[in-house]
Amino acid sequence: MLQVTDLHKHYPTPQGPLPVLRGIDLYLERGGSLALMGESGSGKSTLLHLIAGLDTPDRGHINIAGKALHTMSERQLADWRRCEIGLIFQQFNLIGSLTVADNLAFQARLAGRYDPVWQQQLAEQLGLGELLQRYPEQLSGGQQQRVALGRALASKPALVLADEPTGNLDETTSGQVLNLLLKLVSRSGCTLLMVTHSPHVAAQLQQRVVLKAGRIDPVSVVSEP
Repeated sequence: MLQVTDLHKHYPTPQGPLPVLRGIDLYLERGGSLALMGESGSGKSTLLHLIAGLDTPDRGHINIAGKALHTMSERQLADWRRCEIGLIFQQFNLIGSLTVADNLAFQARLAGRYDPVWQQQLAEQLGLGELLQRYPEQLSGGQQQRVALGRALASKPALVLADEPTGNLDETTSGQVLNLLLKLVSRSGCTLLMVTHSPHVAAQLQQRVVLKAGRIDPVSVVSEP
């Protein structure tokens, strides 16, 4: 599903180029899950943005489900991202003027994949069945993040990219949301790549790697059967 080869990225600064990624190689099977860990500034979010096609590397290649991102135009990337990628952020990024039901359907409608039966199933499993006509400001943080999960999964994307999806939640709510995410990802057959600081969260995914100074620490690589 995902193959990252010799990925490099730097950002310009007044003092000269700042290397962020220094040759990343990563492989993730279809239907698998991987936790990407590392200290702040290690390059985790940069790598996630590159995989999502939101930025371009200086060197190296990213292939997702047989598609090479470097061969695609901006429009092709936008269309591909709309249909094949589900993004979940620490900040919920819900649309305040839309109800829960419309927020859930938003990505799927853009992708031309709106399925009312699947959306209803998502809403019920996420505990949102009684909240569909409410607006984001009327929800708790945990409820808002559940809506964000449902929105990302409603189009049944091939790959879900999650950047600290439980980072703004308390420990109990975080555990509930994570369990729901893993259950729904498994049910829909998605592949999951998650950035997290939490060893407890990372331990629940099949693979774990740690970024250090823009490189994958080879000692950190763990794969569960």
